Amino acid sequence: MSYEFAEKSILGAMFEENYLILDSHMQARFFQGHVHQTIYTVMRELAQEGKPVDYITVLTRREPSELGGVNYVYGLKRFANVIRFDEYEEMIIDQWKKQETARILHQAIEQDWSGDDVVHVLEELDELNNGREVTILSEYLVTQFERPFLPDQTKPGISTGLVDLDKILNGFQDCEYIVVAGRPSMGKTDVLNHLALQASKDGHMPIVFSLEMNRKTMIDRMIASTGEYNRLRMRDPYKYFTEPQKDRWTPTLNHLNGGGIHINDKSGMTVREIKAKARYIIKTNPTKRSIIFIDYLQIIRPEGNVHNQTVAIGQISNELKAMAKEFDCPVVVLSQLSRASEMRHDKHPVMSDLRDSGNIEQDADVIALLHREDYYERGKAPTNLLEIDIAKHRNGPTGTIKTIYSKETGKLYNFDENYYKRGENK
Repeated sequence: MSYEFAEKSILGAMFEENYLILDSHMQARFFQGHVHQTIYTVMRELAQEGKPVDYITVLTRREPSELGGVNYVYGLKRFANVIRFDEYEEMIIDQWKKQETARILHQAIEQDWSGDDVVHVLEELDELNNGREVTILSEYLVTQFERPFLPDQTKPGISTGLVDLDKILNGFQDCEYIVVAGRPSMGKTDVLNHLALQASKDGHMPIVFSLEMNRKTMIDRMIASTGEYNRLRMRDPYKYFTEPQKDRWTPTLNHLNGGGIHINDKSGMTVREIKAKARYIIKTNPTKRSIIFIDYLQIIRPEGNVHNQTVAIGQISNELKAMAKEFDCPVVVLSQLSRASEMRHDKHPVMSDLRDSGNIEQDADVIALLHREDYYERGKAPTNLLEIDIAKHRNGPTGTIKTIYSKETGKLYNFDENYYKRGENK
């Protein structure tokens, strides 16, 4: 692929999604051609002024000849590819860096620079290219002197809605990559729905990527959990709902409708595609605090032709961790476990049971393992207990908590709540 094509795609994507203009790491000098530099400069001027950026507004700021002509500017939208924006941006900046490095080294030879001067300039170039800010420890420490003497202003984590779990995690923290793993039928998707609904209830913006389950089924599960409806009865509410259940149907839907939950059910997505869609939602809802949920890790499509599943999962896991840091929000990802736990006398899962684990154990900030003992005790009365074992917690304690899980409605309750009374006749 030519760099000219990549530049056209970058500019076309910016026309299509204006938030990319200020959100990206691009600078005018990174573009190879003068025309593209001028177009980007005009786009940035308009974006900084808070004005819409399209081919008409751009053409009002410069003579058409400076921009390659009316047809050239208008035609850029044909090259737009928002999904591959990050890839093209990285490619363009890397090429600029190579050219700039060659120029610096040539200049250093001509002007007989010292070795230290060359290293210093190249380090500055690398920092600029990666969009990093140079900070030293003292700059941060200056802000910390009054910390013991003032109330804590740190933004609290996003609550899980489970008191005992919040005690361990202090809620989900920004930049954290959280893996929730379990064998089939342990309730992974219901746990995800519970966490998303709780975040929505608290005024946050859950963004759910349901790569396996379709949107309609996912929403029906959320309705069942919110309204405490038996999912079997949900198949035909007209026939099976009681009158009280029908009476609370509209309030249940209104409650969900006001929650600001986003669900994307496109299958076979890569992390790059997930990032592009999440970025758009986040940038168009700037007042909301985001939390991203993905169901589930093993069916995210890897980039390129990766034939080794363990290598592919390692690549995906690393990209998910980087996404949590880039978006500065929690990223909660469901994961399958291998059959190893079912071969043991004690069926409780351990971290090594993570399927195709790759880098998961290393990358994740939190690993939560789900276990329901009554799943394996088919002949006994169900206890409806779901154990959540925090097997890894990079920034805090580990431990196991119990919660009441209604498989009929998909709802989770705090362990000390009277679940059986609330759950009957649903």
